Amino acid sequence: MDELELKYGCNPNQKPARVFMRDGRDMPVEVLNGRPGYINFLDALNAWQLVKELSAVTGLPAAASFKHVSPTSAALGLPLSDTLKKACWVDDIEGLDSSPAACAYARARGTDRMSSFGDWVALSTECDAVTARILAREVSDGIIAPGYSEEALEILKKKRKGNYNIVRIDPDYVPPETETKDVFGITFEQGHNTYVPTAEDLTNIVTKNRDLPEEAVRDLLVALITLKYTQSNSVCYAMDGQAIGVGAGQQSRIHCTRLAGTKADTWHLRQHPKVLNLPFLDSLGRPDRDNVIDGYINGNEEDVCEEGIWQRYFTVRPEPLTEDEKREWLAGRRNAALASDAFFPFSDNIERAWRSGVKYVAQPGGSIRDDLVIQACDDHDMVMACTGMRLFHH
Repeated sequence: MDELELKYGCNPNQKPARVFMRDGRDMPVEVLNGRPGYINFLDALNAWQLVKELSAVTGLPAAASFKHVSPTSAALGLPLSDTLKKACWVDDIEGLDSSPAACAYARARGTDRMSSFGDWVALSTECDAVTARILAREVSDGIIAPGYSEEALEILKKKRKGNYNIVRIDPDYVPPETETKDVFGITFEQGHNTYVPTAEDLTNIVTKNRDLPEEAVRDLLVALITLKYTQSNSVCYAMDGQAIGVGAGQQSRIHCTRLAGTKADTWHLRQHPKVLNLPFLDSLGRPDRDNVIDGYINGNEEDVCEEGIWQRYFTVRPEPLTEDEKREWLAGRRNAALASDAFFPFSDNIERAWRSGVKYVAQPGGSIRDDLVIQACDDHDMVMACTGMRLFHH
């Protein structure tokens, strides 16, 4: 089969719509359940490339949570601490520690749960029953993986009243060397981006501090490969084998750094004892709890601890998380990694990254202000490698 008819394109008024192979070859994907749409396939194919490359570079299973053609997070299949299990809401999942795929997805989904609401999932390895049990209770649009166990398929086919999108991809598929897309009736053509960041790209260290431990190399690779499939401009913070804050699609790089840094801070603060022990009403669903946690940490649309409001969410009125408590908690979270898909034009990006615990930085370099950016890193005893490679993605 060389094409699939879709219900519609990006929007319901955009018909007809399909995905197809220009060269007439069979498609490398097979829909096992559901009816994926146009945006679903964009997410699926970008997410698959990310996890395939991340797994190939690190030798570990990888997972990604995608929304609107950018990852909310990507992660490696490393064990979770008890605290992280609770923060990611997987502390009750039996067999989690024995499933690297489930650990990878638990990390990816748990990083930025508000953005992951209704996500598309990608796994670099077979989806097993443990991973399927995590997915079964999350609001998600679909999954792409090279295979599924019989038990995992049975679980996932019951999701969304039997309409959950399940796609299998041929892991050996290699795309053509050139790729095209049409915009306003005009066809664009370019070479497929075959560059994959590796540890060799992190050897050009330009700061006084040249100590780049193995864990930092791993985290910088997670960040760089995540950026390769994130709508530009983009910046990614990573730590402990997972992306902890992705700032995508901003016109100004400092806005990317701020956005990603705020998400990284929220990820850290989700593990604060006050957050882990919020006294939620039993009737409050998981998505609503995510919204309340975000409000509790960041004080967004409403003060969830205010009289007349807390009763909607909690059994008792929780103590607020004060600014001093936030600063103290975040001050103890250092050694994060940060990567940028293009050079830093100003040193303000480094100052903002430092506030969110960044110790290690990777960026292409090449700005006329590289000396100021390097000096800012030296002022904070940070390590920065210049890769020489831009990672724009559109």
